[in-house]
Amino acid sequence: MSAAQPAPQDNIPAAVSRNPATGEVLARYPFQSPAQVEALLAAADAAFGTWREMAVEERARVLAKLADVIETEADDFAAMITREMGKTLREAKAEVAKCAKMTAYYAEHGPAMIADERAPVDEADVYVSYLPTGTILGIMPWNFPLWQALRAGVPITLGGNAFLLKHAPNCMGLATMLGEAFERAGAPKGLFGILNVDNGLIERVIADDRITGVTLTGSPRAGAAVAALAGKYLKKSVLELGGSDAFIVLKDADLDKAVEAAVASRYATSGQVCIAAKRLIVEAPVAEAFTEKFLAAARKAKTGDPTDASTTFGPLAREDLRDELHDKVERSVKQGAKVLLGGKPVAGPGAFYEPTVLADVRKGIAAFDEETFGPVAAIVVARDADHAIALANDSEYGLGGALWTNDLEAAKKIARKLETGGVFVNGFTASDPRVPIGGVKKSGYGRELSHFGIKEFLNAQTVWIKPAR
Repeated sequence: MSAAQPAPQDNIPAAVSRNPATGEVLARYPFQSPAQVEALLAAADAAFGTWREMAVEERARVLAKLADVIETEADDFAAMITREMGKTLREAKAEVAKCAKMTAYYAEHGPAMIADERAPVDEADVYVSYLPTGTILGIMPWNFPLWQALRAGVPITLGGNAFLLKHAPNCMGLATMLGEAFERAGAPKGLFGILNVDNGLIERVIADDRITGVTLTGSPRAGAAVAALAGKYLKKSVLELGGSDAFIVLKDADLDKAVEAAVASRYATSGQVCIAAKRLIVEAPVAEAFTEKFLAAARKAKTGDPTDASTTFGPLAREDLRDELHDKVERSVKQGAKVLLGGKPVAGPGAFYEPTVLADVRKGIAAFDEETFGPVAAIVVARDADHAIALANDSEYGLGGALWTNDLEAAKKIARKLETGGVFVNGFTASDPRVPIGGVKKSGYGRELSHFGIKEFLNAQTVWIKPAR
């Protein structure tokens, strides 16, 4: 199974799917006209009318079938992910498997999450129902093109809403495949629609009365723009934005395990992960040893063809993203950072960048102050644990964070002081359908996953029943 490939029409405005490992244009997907967008909204609204009337258990059965479809067609989904955004085939397969498990998890456990809740009111029979509201617009990024779309779309549709996916322009092949998968699983046509427009039409979509909410994963700039539109038209919004996660290593940590986790977290998906180690804040007594071990591990990384099983990581998703990352590295060096490894784009075709390690990073340096979306690790030395906490919090972001120490009681106290949506002690940041994910500060607001996420776009309706006499 593969997505249909539109015929090349270079003179028509379109979303372009390009292989970042070679620069080859894979396909062009002409933008939808206003009339086509209206038809998409009408189809979503019609599907919503049917879907909302189905028992949640029936909706769950469709999602269970969707999980089967994803699992059965895993190789096709993974291949498309690798072609369109450059993730290694190994990582792409892991993403697809995670999506199938998450979808199956919601199919099994989701109905109980949104069952009616009794309220402790003595003088009446009172309960809260969680009811769908309409069609939710999802604006999703390219770095986890299947996971992000399903992380939003599965709980939203299980709750009875329709979902309209506006995917990143370079991932329209994957988006098309996903829309087709929903229909094959038994969802009403239009329930999981694929919106392909330029940014000029986004306001018109958000303003439409059939759209009752919008969720976005992306940059703070994109989040601010969408939040402003959602506020203008009084629509609920959930934003998962950038992150500059601190990976704190205290002097009593197991350095070998901490280094292994730090390398895995920083260089996964070629460093293009919102919730991942970016600022490696290490307590001074172990900073030199940690740095040596980290460098030794980073030097083993192999950049190359993402379809090659021996490749550690592939290209960045686009050449402009690679150039933006290199600009941050160059500015960091001018501001006082020291390059210990890498620091340059890889010569030749494709959007490759060397695995990079920067030392002497501090406040006022781009690698500390800004999100580095690529394979660049910034090592920051802290005087002590309190200084490490202060450095971690000295950021406009607050998505996730990791803390490495053998003192678990101290870790619990430190976690409460960290200004993030999640803290991972002796592990690295990750997402799981059993727990919520989301941030504070400029990392956004609202939550996805778990029972918190499934209720974000539902109407918590209070029903208060007193005897008729």
